[in-house]
Amino acid sequence: MSTQPARGMRDFLPEELRRRDYVVGVVRDVYERYGFEPLETPAVENIDTLLGKYGEEGNKLIFKILKRGEHESSGQADLALRYDLTVPLARVVAEYQATLPKFFKRYQIQPVWRADRPARGRFREFYQCDIDIVGSTSLIVEAELCAAVGDVLTRLGFQDFTIRINHRAVLTATLECAGVPPGLQADALIALDKLDKIGPGGVLQELATRGIEAAVAAKCLSIFGEANSEETATRIEQAAKFVSGHQMGQQSVAQLRDLFRLLDGTRVGDRIRFDPSLARGLSYYTGAIMEINVPDLAGSLGGGGRYDNLIGMFLGRDVPACGFSLGLERILVVMGERNMFPESVVGAPSDVMVTLWNEGTCADALALAATLRADGLRVDVYPEVDKIGKQFKYASSRGVPFVAVMGDDERARHEVTIKNMRTGEQQSLRPDEVSVLIKRALGS
Repeated sequence: MSTQPARGMRDFLPEELRRRDYVVGVVRDVYERYGFEPLETPAVENIDTLLGKYGEEGNKLIFKILKRGEHESSGQADLALRYDLTVPLARVVAEYQATLPKFFKRYQIQPVWRADRPARGRFREFYQCDIDIVGSTSLIVEAELCAAVGDVLTRLGFQDFTIRINHRAVLTATLECAGVPPGLQADALIALDKLDKIGPGGVLQELATRGIEAAVAAKCLSIFGEANSEETATRIEQAAKFVSGHQMGQQSVAQLRDLFRLLDGTRVGDRIRFDPSLARGLSYYTGAIMEINVPDLAGSLGGGGRYDNLIGMFLGRDVPACGFSLGLERILVVMGERNMFPESVVGAPSDVMVTLWNEGTCADALALAATLRADGLRVDVYPEVDKIGKQFKYASSRGVPFVAVMGDDERARHEVTIKNMRTGEQQSLRPDEVSVLIKRALGS
């Protein structure tokens, strides 16, 4: 029997979990500094809650749960694993509308599941770190979201990320002006959203297979591809010129200009870029759409956008909302490859290990460990009486920087011998001096 986890799923060993906890801690701290409140929702949703919210591609990736009991053999599903955190949020807003504040700012850090093909940085089970603001149409919302996720990445040490921004109404106007029939625009967006993954040739081929004429496909590609070589201000003016005869397109370009002006006053102002090819595959977006990229990762570190109609699917009336989701797994992949984690995160699991000299010292060893823990140190206790050399060897294999020894001589003097495993230096101290020495050496 294979002991490997299911394909696209992972076990997380201690070092990996320490890294995840570090990133999640930074994310949570930044989000709360922006006034976001925590939310959690169930892993399983009613299948009707999820179907029809993610577009053609998304519906195929939902993990469905077959009906139980006598219905098991029917192949029918009534439940599904959570696909993202946005649709569950919409359901929550509809369910608890009477008790939520006028402007509901929530963050949510939980796993989601997609029946996708696993690849580098892409898994079937992965965590999302979402922030959303519900209840306002103001562009302040988009600016705050971009600033928050930018602060997260900056705190984590990223220096080369870019936040790409577009607008779904600008995309729609551009497609209409390019001659894409209304019934094929959703297909065109799905294809164009893959431009950075499959290249111009792949996009042209996919547009053709989706029934878009070659001349129209080539025009689309020239609009969405060539414009990316210019500066943001130039790209926006090119987009405005192309949709100059389209009222909705002009209004949406004006919104983008206003958003970029707002973002100029934030710490991510120099990270923002208008990208006319950015489509974001999810069908529920209605306004600005955003995505974060770094140079050495195919795909994005996260993305989001405005979805003013999604909550209305549950509530019966539209409620404005906008959100951004960071992909924890991809952040971890890039940080690991770039050695971006602090030493305190990837280092030893404890600051000091207390040895056992003999059976008579066990109680004193545990008492010492309790005192050091109360002083804020991470303390491991070797669980068995063993040769002291083997205990030192074990501590060394775990990377523990200090070892505490309470042998018969030390106990007679009411002292503890501390060995620095990095330098080999040893010194005897009173028990109340141990934590001071270790903390000073660790720089804490």
